[in-house]
Amino acid sequence: MTASPLGGRDGHDGLRRPLLVVDTATSTIVVGTATGDGELDASSSWPAGHRHGETLLPSLGRFLGEQNVRRSRLAGIVVGTGPGAFTGLRVGLATAKGLALGFGIPLVGISTGEALLAAAAVDGDAIEPDLALLLPAGPWDRVLVRRGQPPRLVPGAERPDAAPDRLVAVDLVDRAPAEAVARGERARAGLLAALARLGAARFATSPAGDDLAALVPEYVTLPRGVRDVPSDGVALTVE
Repeated sequence: MTASPLGGRDGHDGLRRPLLVVDTATSTIVVGTATGDGELDASSSWPAGHRHGETLLPSLGRFLGEQNVRRSRLAGIVVGTGPGAFTGLRVGLATAKGLALGFGIPLVGISTGEALLAAAAVDGDAIEPDLALLLPAGPWDRVLVRRGQPPRLVPGAERPDAAPDRLVAVDLVDRAPAEAVARGERARAGLLAALARLGAARFATSPAGDDLAALVPEYVTLPRGVRDVPSDGVALTVE
């Protein structure tokens, strides 16, 4: 696990009530804390592997301890909702909901795809609205995400309907152009900051956060052999 304080701060003073930001939709789990206005001030990341359920909550505890943040002092939680694979999203959403329910704090779900596009779209002060995000959906297929549009499944043999120089590919090394993969890595580096900004903006207009029962992850694949979409999620395809 790697941790990096951001913005020139050395942890928290134990008095502030930060937002907790969590995303488990990609091959790298990322967590962070942010101010109420969406400024990310600390982050940690580690490879997801296949042990989300074993590692997420203990790693969150260590991270918050290193930042001098008691869980009871959290003001709210921002969690990425995908698109992403089944296990990661299920564990991430369940953990975020459990913390929100246990500590009586609000939670908002933010599309990981929208946040990655927001992270990739900023070039200085210029916004590039025509970027398209490409994510894996099983070993062959992919999912194409455009801002403000529902994700679209792209079968393995089909070329993405996006200009090559506008494509942002995440977790698709050797399955997408190198330039798109490089843009994807830059977008992933800015994912937490984008989630923090988008989450804080949602809290500004909806302080009570989302309805926990209605907040569901967006799966791109289900576990092998599962044919029905679980009641707690939306699936784009079945692996």
